[in-house]
Amino acid sequence: MSAHVRMYATGVCPYCVRAEQLLNRKGVLAIEKVRIDLDPDKRDEMMKLTGRRTVPQIFIDDYHVGGCDDLYALDREGKLDPLLAATHS
Repeated sequence: MSAHVRMYATGVCPYCVRAEQLLNRKGVLAIEKVRIDLDPDKRDEMMKLTGRRTVPQIFIDDYHVGGCDDLYALDREGKLDPLLAATHS
């Protein structure tokens, strides 16, 4: 089983779209999207978990990747594929 990806996002965020496009290219088609623009409690949850106010905020399993730029940086460093390939017992 591949890694679980959760992304805190809004409906009109170009960085969220860009992050999702990279994840899709990596074969991740199931992304749990948490729309913080529709649920203020989810925005509070995101801020408590990450200490950040901006979207996207991306988690791969329990690992907080950060935002779109952080995701692309992981990919450039060759660290994204191993995270996405994580298996669970």
